[in-house]
Amino acid sequence: MPKFTDLTPMAFWREIKATEADQAALDPRTGLTMLAQMSLIRVFEEKVLDLAAQGLVHGPAHSAIGQEGGAVGSALALRPTDQVNGSHRAHHQFLAKALSYVAQQGIDPSQPFEEHIRDLSKRTLAEILGLAQGFCKGRGGSMHLRWAESGNLGTNAIVGGGVPMAAGAAWAHRQAGTGDVVYTYFGDGATNIGSVLETMNLAAAWKLPICFFIENNRYAVSTNVEEVTAETRLSARGLAFGIPSFKVDGMDALSVYLAAEEANRIMRAGDGPTIIEADVYRYFHQNGALPGSAFGYRSKEEETEWRGRDPIDAIARTLEERQIIGSDAVAALRLRCQEMMDSVADELLETVDGKKRIIPALWPEESFVDYGLRGDLSEMDGARYVEQAGFEGKLEDNVKFIDVVADVMDRRMATDAQIVILGEDVHRLKGGTNGATRGLSQKYPDRCLGTPIAENAFTGVAAGMAADGRVRPVIEFMYPDFMWVAADQVFNQIGKFRHMFGGESPMPLVLRTKVAMGTGYGSQHSMDPAGIFATSPGWRIVAPSTPYDYVGLMNSALRCNDPVLVIEHVDLYNSKGAAPVEDLDYFIPLGKARVVREGSQVTVLTYLAMVEKTRKVVEELGIDAEIIDLRSLDRAGLDWETIEASVRKTNNVLIVEQGALGTSYGGMLADELQRRVFDYLDQPIQRVTGGEASPSISKALETAACARPQDVARGLRAVMAGQGLPVAE
Repeated sequence: MPKFTDLTPMAFWREIKATEADQAALDPRTGLTMLAQMSLIRVFEEKVLDLAAQGLVHGPAHSAIGQEGGAVGSALALRPTDQVNGSHRAHHQFLAKALSYVAQQGIDPSQPFEEHIRDLSKRTLAEILGLAQGFCKGRGGSMHLRWAESGNLGTNAIVGGGVPMAAGAAWAHRQAGTGDVVYTYFGDGATNIGSVLETMNLAAAWKLPICFFIENNRYAVSTNVEEVTAETRLSARGLAFGIPSFKVDGMDALSVYLAAEEANRIMRAGDGPTIIEADVYRYFHQNGALPGSAFGYRSKEEETEWRGRDPIDAIARTLEERQIIGSDAVAALRLRCQEMMDSVADELLETVDGKKRIIPALWPEESFVDYGLRGDLSEMDGARYVEQAGFEGKLEDNVKFIDVVADVMDRRMATDAQIVILGEDVHRLKGGTNGATRGLSQKYPDRCLGTPIAENAFTGVAAGMAADGRVRPVIEFMYPDFMWVAADQVFNQIGKFRHMFGGESPMPLVLRTKVAMGTGYGSQHSMDPAGIFATSPGWRIVAPSTPYDYVGLMNSALRCNDPVLVIEHVDLYNSKGAAPVEDLDYFIPLGKARVVREGSQVTVLTYLAMVEKTRKVVEELGIDAEIIDLRSLDRAGLDWETIEASVRKTNNVLIVEQGALGTSYGGMLADELQRRVFDYLDQPIQRVTGGEASPSISKALETAACARPQDVARGLRAVMAGQGLPVAE
């Protein structure tokens, strides 16, 4: 019979509960502030549900009535400079952190509320109603609340989606040595989501000061926690990652407060992340003012039992037993909260024909619809733009493209301490799998971060770094296909961040990746991501085709306050060209194409490795083609001035790209072109792309799946035939 040895987890797992001695020792100001905050939040949520029932809240109204103890108990243990984020059900967390920020000396429930508390309530309600006065100018609504000044990083409608971003903010705190911490709030449903578990692992490995605060309200919409996991004590997740974990009664705000103080002590000492699981209960259904029993997934008896443990009643009893406040004062507090919220709502509403409606003047202007999708590039003011033809420094011929990639990153990291690189193996193998980060881990060991194989987590961490404002992260995706693994962070979080939160929140992040067609890595490692990113809002895209251009475009990407995708190509890595020897500080404008070859018969629009391949084909065929290297591929970055001038001259267009037809970039480009230059076209726009299927492993089939020089030649002949002009074989 084998010998069995029980193993002990690295970290502890403890239940924490306030004792009678703790209740007796509770500071009166803290206790009264708990009561006041929870009462304000409760009445605020009741007003939201009331307005939703009248059809005045557009979209969902996810109330957290009943869950105030977890939010207030934890937020009161935080510093003003600590930060939080949450999920779609986060009015209570947002308000708890914001109330602690605007009333740092506490709230006396016996006194009239100060004006800043009223203003906070009004701006938050305005945001939930979608009004211009809101914190995000009405863009965020109920689920996307951000007020960075108060430490609210932004709530999130994707379950678990904000957790990696909170870890990025925690990394920035750790790097800055502030001792500040981040709380990321999520529910029982999110504990089974990959990005959350990935982030727990990464945060523990990197010892980040982040608290994973689980509000276990037992239901994800209508599905009970027992139905989806065997271990329903969700703080047990921490044992797998070596994270100290606490379980607490979330209906007892004092116990939550004590748990948060313990968690903060660990995190502020530099000992890494913590978990707090607070057992709470939402009194109403997922959305709206009906209880869960009305939908048949909860019993009325269960709801009555939990309501008997109401967190506001619990703290009121403690304060009354200690004679800190009387029952009449508690009742008066609730009445004062209701009067304030009625007054706040009245300032946003009017009555017409006996029915309430939003005051029309408070809606955002329709012209605001796309504002802030990306920035205005004012951060580029003063940049020294120099094209290769006008470069006055020393150029060296035959410089390897991949060497320039590493050199310019080295230069930028030497001059800007905010830049951080993260990705798989970037700190090993003499510069990652291709040498793009050569020497950087030796020079900047604390800013060249090798990550776990967890694209969703480390991409979200980078997003949190960028949103924090103290870090300018550069992510490396080993292959662009991995964007699908991190799609939530890439598209829902990073791409939408600035616009969703009102248009004023920068997202200075660079994502580097390479097109690997022709390397034999098959269908899941070989795509060209340009077409996907170009149709996804918020991203800027650059695609350098020469070493010289790479320096200038990367410098611009690293100065830009929008997320920028920098696409590279394995075919270019070992190619050689002219590159600067000493001056690595010039810029090439975002949104400026380069005319590679002038011509009069056809305009060829292309990018990356197809630029030089196309030029060679044109020269071999003797066609008078004008070749334009697009360089900037996003919708806002297309150089229409150069493109349209060329088309007006040639009256014919051929779009050349290497990748698969289904995800191609040229479809979007052709659509925009035909609407802009239709009157100048002598024939339909022609396109050269790869096949419909992704490249596969077989060398023969991979070659056939990618656009080749002979395909470019075929496309050029088709354009010339459309003009009735022969082309020599």
